[in-house]
Amino acid sequence: MASVATSTAAAGPRPERPHVVLVASPGAGHLMPMAELARRLVAHHALAATLVTFSDISANPDAHSTAVLSSLRAANVSTAALPAVPLDHLPTDARIETVLLEVIGRSIPHLRALLRDVGSTAPLAALVPDFFATAALPLASELGVPGYIFFPSNLSALSVVQRAVELNDGAGAGEYRDLPDPLPLPGGVSLRREDLPDGFRDSKEPVYAHLIDEGLRYRTAAGFLDFKKAAEQGRFPPAYPVGPFVRSSSDEGGASSPCIEWLDRQPTGSVVYVSFGSAGTLSVKQTAELAAGLKDSGHRFLWIVRMPSLDGEHSDDMGRKSRGGGDENDPLAWLPEGFLERTRGRGLAVASWAPQVRVLSHPATAAFVSHCGWNSTLESVSSGVPMVAWPLYAEQRMNAVVLSENVGVALRLRVRPDDGLVGREEIAAAVRELMEGEDGRAVRRRTGDLQQAADLAWAPDGSSRRTLEEVAGRWKAGAVGETFVVSSS
Repeated sequence: MASVATSTAAAGPRPERPHVVLVASPGAGHLMPMAELARRLVAHHALAATLVTFSDISANPDAHSTAVLSSLRAANVSTAALPAVPLDHLPTDARIETVLLEVIGRSIPHLRALLRDVGSTAPLAALVPDFFATAALPLASELGVPGYIFFPSNLSALSVVQRAVELNDGAGAGEYRDLPDPLPLPGGVSLRREDLPDGFRDSKEPVYAHLIDEGLRYRTAAGFLDFKKAAEQGRFPPAYPVGPFVRSSSDEGGASSPCIEWLDRQPTGSVVYVSFGSAGTLSVKQTAELAAGLKDSGHRFLWIVRMPSLDGEHSDDMGRKSRGGGDENDPLAWLPEGFLERTRGRGLAVASWAPQVRVLSHPATAAFVSHCGWNSTLESVSSGVPMVAWPLYAEQRMNAVVLSENVGVALRLRVRPDDGLVGREEIAAAVRELMEGEDGRAVRRRTGDLQQAADLAWAPDGSSRRTLEEVAGRWKAGAVGETFVVSSS
């Protein structure tokens, strides 16, 4: 079997500390909250922790994930990278969820070997995979330790899985049923089919069966570690609200940043931050509409520009780049001609990346045009920054419904029915409303309330901190004096 690459902090925790192994599924969005959980278990709850990652499934390994893992060494958290596994049999058009689940399933023998190594030298206290990596849960039973699922998303996401599992319990291949349209959920949320997370919209898609299997494994866990207390229904295990988990600004490095230097020169509460996450892309046409909308809004902006998606673009649209005379690999070269000159002094466009936690916590930042990824959402709310919701993929449409219609911390943009674009007038109006209007004032007030609640949850006597202490105490009590030796048979 291929070796497992491990890294242990030089000044790591004492060997006698009970050890928790956390398993993060591929992707920076899955890794970042799991890394924060590992830090807190070590810093606040006298546990040792190893965070396990899988081989990267993209063509370009994520530099930000590498930075997060490197930062864990200073926090006395060990890391382990499982070897790559073959995926030759998968069709080239397989959905990303299918590829991800295949990587995890085929990596279980490597994870078993790693757990044997950890359990032979320290008392193993718990195994904690995230919500996509539950194929690891049977290993907890093999070792005789509790297996908990880390589910740092919102209550609606867990409820969708629960409803799909209940609807299809006992169903075989070709017998799966679609979720109802609309789908009522706890907390007054109602989801239309188009707002369901990717993979749950069509029961005939192969990924739907994979997700049902994943949800059925949820029932075998000892509990959920999640963002918010979930209604305990059906056969799902109890939920322990231990969030929110927001990455530290130390993960972004302490070096000077053009974004921060520019924000330092702007008035307090004057800047609209625009970013669509590490994987969000817009078409060339949509990029042009966004540029015009930001210009027409009249407000200062900081826009993190990524390379556009060229799928379905016509040659005349793609040719707009060349009129700017820039490098086609530079995201800024795809902006409309003259845009940077027309907005100089009021806006800053930056290619590809910004230290987002530092940007959102900066006094000049007033609003966030966001793709509604849950990590970005928590970072925004924890900084008291309201959002303009612009979902793109995965569970983001569901998140946008929750944030705008249920929680009240965002204004949602409307897509034009004729061409599927968000128009410049819509963008400009939403930005102005959030910054100046009555509806925007209510959203800003609600965001401030939730910021205070998030701060209180992880205060020294906060509810989330006490709950995690309760769970950690249970793990430590079960692991005292035990070192697990697993046979190789």
